[in-house]
Amino acid sequence: MIPKQMAAVHLTGYGGLECLNYRTDVPVPQPGSGEVLVRVTAAGMNNTDINTRTGWYNTGVSDGTTEIGGQSGFGVDEDGMGDWAGDIRFPRIQGADCVGRIAAAGEGVDSARIGERVVCAPYIYDPEDPEWLENAGFLGSEHDGAFAQFTKVPARNAVTVADDLPFTDAQLATLPCSGGTAMNMMLMAGLKAGDVVLVTGASGGVGTFLIQIAKHYGAEVVAVCSAAKAEDVRAIGADHVIDRAAGNHASAALAATEGRQFTLIADVVGGGRFAEYLSLLKRGGRYVTAGAIAGPNVTLDLRTLYLKNLSFFGSTAYLQETFPRLIEILHAGGLKPAVAATRSLCEIAAAQEAFLQKHHVGSMVLIPPQEAMA
Repeated sequence: MIPKQMAAVHLTGYGGLECLNYRTDVPVPQPGSGEVLVRVTAAGMNNTDINTRTGWYNTGVSDGTTEIGGQSGFGVDEDGMGDWAGDIRFPRIQGADCVGRIAAAGEGVDSARIGERVVCAPYIYDPEDPEWLENAGFLGSEHDGAFAQFTKVPARNAVTVADDLPFTDAQLATLPCSGGTAMNMMLMAGLKAGDVVLVTGASGGVGTFLIQIAKHYGAEVVAVCSAAKAEDVRAIGADHVIDRAAGNHASAALAATEGRQFTLIADVVGGGRFAEYLSLLKRGGRYVTAGAIAGPNVTLDLRTLYLKNLSFFGSTAYLQETFPRLIEILHAGGLKPAVAATRSLCEIAAAQEAFLQKHHVGSMVLIPPQEAMA
């Protein structure tokens, strides 16, 4: 039976952790035509959730995604999504990473789907709109998301996974945003067998998937992370690991490859190392980014870009084949989602504080209450 009310976390505005309001009296959404209602069993957390809450996407913010900024916000009152999609309508239920069971089907959806175990693709497109990239909405930003007991999504976004697939719901909840971002980055940049790939932020949710996807396709991977996480990152699949604290990343990276330059850099860090990383690319190399943890403003010598025939890619909205390809690799055994910790949804503020400390490897996941509210 579907209750009338549910537990959910309302984001009440741009700002600090105080803007996260856990409630137990939120109306359960009703699926419209072509939609399904999903009973959420696990909801992953990621940098996108925190960047959205703090207004970090506002172009006036020049800091990286620091622990202090993530706790307190960046003093943004409007235009918190910057070049992404304008402002959010508050209150908003965040949570891009949704796993659960279909609880109800809207008009035009086969009721036989009720009960299916699903993982939800986070980008919501208008199938009639050829300008899909310009008008893509995101679960947890333009649409209420998974930080709740129930959420609704277009039926095509609810991808069925077998009950006997050897992954917990918490593991699957790392796929939509972290796994999807990594997959999209690699598809946009044309990952191929034989690539020599540098992955920054390698111990994070996106980074751990970047490593696994690159290895699945036959690339050699050099990963950047803290020394304390090096063994875990090697266990995920990295061929070589360099210490994030090293004074010269370029020298360490070239030593790892015995002097061979890189064909692809997958960067979610940005900041002051940007130019150093570009120096590692061979002629015709590719650089792809989907984050800027260390800071969004970088120094680019345009001569490096054009004299080396480099290609740059920015990755946010997914290509149409991104999520199906990710699920395909999952079923092929090419992914082992890394879950560092799970916490109850009501502990979201403490969970995000722990996330911001960056002591973990992989992703953190929130578990909504499974009992009815009313």
